[in-house]
This record gives sequence, structure tokens and C-alpha cells, in this order.
Amino acid sequence: MKTLLRASLVLFLSLTLLTGVAYPLLVTGLGQVLFPAQAAGSLLFRDGRPIGSSLIGQPFGAARYIWGRPSATAPTPNNAQASGGSNLGPSNPVLLQAVEARIAALRAADPGNTLPIPVDLVTASASGLDPEISLAGARYQAARVARARGLSEAEVLALIDQHARGRWFGFLGEPRVNVLALNLTLDGRRP
Repeated sequence: MKTLLRASLVLFLSLTLLTGVAYPLLVTGLGQVLFPAQAAGSLLFRDGRPIGSSLIGQPFGAARYIWGRPSATAPTPNNAQASGGSNLGPSNPVLLQAVEARIAALRAADPGNTLPIPVDLVTASASGLDPEISLAGARYQAARVARARGLSEAEVLALIDQHARGRWFGFLGEPRVNVLALNLTLDGRRP
């Protein structure tokens, strides 16, 4: 009995040290060495101060900014501590009301825009924190942003194209743009 108990205790302590201490330290150390920016949170800076992460969406509501995907985190938008989708199915009337309200807000912000509204501008992502929108979503907003900033629409579209990221490995996902990075560039052009 003592032999079995001793062997169990040694195995428990060994695995605890290996999987609970050594492995996390090794992975953290490798992450810091091989991917220092990502390990530090993929932060974006303005004037030497961190203002957000390229991995977590930021709420933008002013007309001069490209707006990101709606956030499903409540009560605060884009709250990383409350990451998660709304879990509302397509037949849920609450989801339908939310989408209709988002469509109305987009139409009110740019009444002359007759383009179809891309779905990612009216639906939240599964995490509720998506930092990127489709190129169609960004281009849909270009005219509004250009007017609000006193830029030409062509200038805004060119910046969107400069910030465009292609499909992962050339075939996964859709081309997209990071909203925070694009808005920082727009602020650098004309706040």
C-alpha cells in the first residue's frame, strides 16, 4: 500500500511540475522570443502610448471612422472579459430586431448610400470581439468617412486597399481589414 501511495504521489508531483510549471514556462519563453509582439498582446501605439490591440475590436461610432463589427459582449462593447457570441439563432426575433436597428443606424449615418449593407456590419462574430471587417464592409463606409474627414472617397478607398489582408494561406477566409489600424492611419491623414 505504501509503495503504491508513494508511486502515485511521485507521479502526481512530477506531472504537476512538468505540465503545470515547466511546460507553461517553456511555451511562454518561446513565445516571448519567437513572437514578441504577439506575446505582448499585439498592441498598436499612438505617440508612444498603447491604444488598443490588433486582435480585439474597438468601438467606433463617429462618422469619421470606419465602424467595426457589432459586439456581442454586454454590457460593454468589445469587452474581452465577456467574449462570446449572442447565441441567438437566425429565427430569433431579438436578433432580427438587433440587425434591423443596426441597418437603420448605418442608413441614418449615410442616407445617400444605396449599396447593399454587408452582413458583417450588422451581425456580431462568434467571439463578439472581431477586430476586422470584410473589404466590402470597409468600402461600404468609405463615402461617409471621406465626407466627414474632408478627403476624397478615392483616398479612403486607397487606404482601405493598403490595409487589406488576403485570405489565410491563400484560400481560407475572406479578404479583410483591421479596423483599428485603418482608423489610426485615417487619423494620421486628417483627424
